[in-house]
Amino acid sequence: MIRWGISAGYHDASISVLDDDDILFGGHAERYSGIKNDKNLNQEIVDDALQYGYPDKIYWYERPWIKNIRRLYAGQKLKRNDIKNQLSAFGIKAPIKYTTHHRAHAAAGLYTSPFQDSSVLVIDAIGELTTTSIWTNNRKRWSQWYPKSLGLFYSAITDRVGLKPMEDEYILMGMAAYGDPNRYYPQMRKLYEETNLHKGCRDWMPQFEDEQSQFDMAAAAQEIYEEEFRKLIQKVPANDNLVLGGGCILNCVANNIALEHFNNVWIMPNPGDAGSSLGAVLAHEKRHYKFTPYLGYRINGLYPGKQLLDELLETGIVGVANGKAEFGPRALGNRSLLADPRGNDIKERVNRIKKRQEFRPFAPVILKEEAPKYFDMKWNNTDSPFMQYTVKCKRPDLFPAICHVDDTSRVQTVTRAQHPGLYQLLVAWRDKTGCPMLLNTSLNVKGMPIANTMGDAQIFAKTYNVKVF
Repeated sequence: MIRWGISAGYHDASISVLDDDDILFGGHAERYSGIKNDKNLNQEIVDDALQYGYPDKIYWYERPWIKNIRRLYAGQKLKRNDIKNQLSAFGIKAPIKYTTHHRAHAAAGLYTSPFQDSSVLVIDAIGELTTTSIWTNNRKRWSQWYPKSLGLFYSAITDRVGLKPMEDEYILMGMAAYGDPNRYYPQMRKLYEETNLHKGCRDWMPQFEDEQSQFDMAAAAQEIYEEEFRKLIQKVPANDNLVLGGGCILNCVANNIALEHFNNVWIMPNPGDAGSSLGAVLAHEKRHYKFTPYLGYRINGLYPGKQLLDELLETGIVGVANGKAEFGPRALGNRSLLADPRGNDIKERVNRIKKRQEFRPFAPVILKEEAPKYFDMKWNNTDSPFMQYTVKCKRPDLFPAICHVDDTSRVQTVTRAQHPGLYQLLVAWRDKTGCPMLLNTSLNVKGMPIANTMGDAQIFAKTYNVKVF
């Protein structure tokens, strides 16, 4: 029986497809429309999902009537539940079942994890009424309700410093390393404790608009986020295993705190609302599935390791578009821009291609067995396949392109089982250069979705004069 899970209508719409025993597909609407963070489904993603079969059932990632209660409480307009009509416009008329927003988040993490027994912590900005929740397996133990929201706070400060809320929070996290958290901490702590930040705080501290003030605001926001995250981690019921979910869990700097308190931590690579398209199905079925992040649009062909290696040796930069696209916001080797992490000019060259702020770092992808030689792999965290933690680089002088100003890196480790093509490329690169890692960033430019099709990749290659295989 074919089941679809859908998340749409707010941001980063997505579809997941499952059959009786497998997750067959997970795609982001933005990759098909070309509209970053697209909230709407489109015919192209629906058609791609239909390749796996017409759905017998549809599972929606939240309950519209609860969301309308929150809208009413917030003084917003109520919205009619026209989900059936929306799907009918694409020719989809299967029966629809609903779950709650946070249960979908929790289930997405819980049932893709390797744990049969675990605690679960979900933190996001806002879905329906719940903004934070704690679970033991699929049983909710505690929750926090709107308007109190750690995610809304972080998004409000993202907006305050001139970035795009619900999209650029990861940039705010990167800015924090350049700031002094103490400069604005008392005022920002009061802002967090006393203010409903649903409408933002763009007028807060209006006299401070210079770049250093923005860095200092980012640093204070990150400090408060980490303090609150630690309190929540300490509230979670004791267990060897912890699952983290919700869009806030993309804060890879704070995620290290969880490793101080739990022996094993699982974060699915798509913990935000897009991943809840999968969670909507799993919340009803309550069973584990074997999971891989490579679930999206397929580009056929063998992994082009030889071509990638040759281009890296010649120019130091190359793109790859091969296999099924990553389900999640981070490229993990199938829609990646790869580069030599050594040398002082690589970071500038890649940032110029991607039109990013100069302060922003890039991530390394490294053979798992080599990672402890080059990075301080914290506690039990020797395996980091989805770029979900930051660790200190032991030789930032040798690898400036993948180190932040505080000498940390958001590491992706690779094993042969996780990604045989990428693993073999790294082995060949190490054999040729003595370096077991590459710079890995997504195959896109600022403000645009990750490349989906080979046509997207060819446009990237032509526009930025970078070969893509």
